[in-house]
Amino acid sequence: MIDMMLSDTLLVALAAGGLAALLTSVGALLGILFGLSRVKPERFLDVGLAFSAGVMIVASFTNLLMPAMEAWSAPPAILGLITGVVAMIAVHVMLPHEHTRKEAYEGPYWGRKLHVALLVSFAVVIHNFPEGLVIGAASAYDVKSGLLLGLAIGLQDIPEGIAIILPLYLSTGRAVYSLAVGMLSGLSELVMALLGATLGESSMALLPVLLGFGAGAMIFVSVREVIPESFREGHEDEATLGFFLGFIMMLLLDLTLS
Repeated sequence: MIDMMLSDTLLVALAAGGLAALLTSVGALLGILFGLSRVKPERFLDVGLAFSAGVMIVASFTNLLMPAMEAWSAPPAILGLITGVVAMIAVHVMLPHEHTRKEAYEGPYWGRKLHVALLVSFAVVIHNFPEGLVIGAASAYDVKSGLLLGLAIGLQDIPEGIAIILPLYLSTGRAVYSLAVGMLSGLSELVMALLGATLGESSMALLPVLLGFGAGAMIFVSVREVIPESFREGHEDEATLGFFLGFIMMLLLDLTLS
């Protein structure tokens, strides 16, 4: 009987987590399409980076920090926040600034842009871990709750998928590689949903720290890397517009789904 209940729970978590992963991939595909429509790649890339920062900053507070503090308490969320910042400092130091690229994308300019794009991808993947756990835990509690939460988080993941893929594609010119990174980001959420369903309520003990960790990672990347890089080449006005576009889009989506 217990095995059957666990099997049913895992199926619900698979469906809910798979829905979130699919919608993340939809966002990734939209990022590729936006990238293909670019006129001036350098300017469009800075707009895309700033858009990513706007999405990540809103998501850090509305999806991660505020729920952690409201459902649990501030200390574990703040501990996770500090840990996330420290972890991303380490990743920033270790991540190579140069990378194998197509010939058209060689040179220090594209090397810097790729470094920032990879940090954005890494931060959003980390942010997906606690969201996946929440989906899994909800699936263990109730079928309807799990599926609805998977849909809600998945819809929020669409702009996040764009935020990952748009700067990554524009800095590499490699559509398949960029799309694969976006799909792997969604799969990380699916894996964590299955883990959350297996652990049930026990997975919730780690959640406030993980939520804070994801917020710290995304805030650090936005403030330390993404925003300064998007302003570096003299595209401040366009980048500012891109930032607020991402900020408002994510905020409206969160308010709609809250």
